[in-house]
Amino acid sequence: MERLPSNTYNKDYTKEEAYMRARKKVEKLKGFYGHLASYVIVNVFILAMIGLNLDEGETFWKFGHFSTAFFWGIGVVFHALGVFGKDFLLGRQWEERKIQEYMSEDRKKWE
Repeated sequence: MERLPSNTYNKDYTKEEAYMRARKKVEKLKGFYGHLASYVIVNVFILAMIGLNLDEGETFWKFGHFSTAFFWGIGVVFHALGVFGKDFLLGRQWEERKIQEYMSEDRKKWE
């Protein structure tokens, strides 16, 4: 029986772990985008129904009309934080890109 080098098993195991992590991230992303799509579709429908059924002279701009969107929106934000992490808006990558951008601008001024 031929014996495989010991590092072959480790490489295959590492590839499998990387695949499983990537698959889990994709599943989280799909779940978030599904949640976001549901949020948009349902809230557009609710607000359209409210707008179409207003009594004459009644204002559309009441908190009660937007309460579902507001409170569900809080849930969507927390879901986004869970999927993308707390640094998804102004995180380390954004900081690094801005630093590189400003350094590039500075170099152009001195050339």
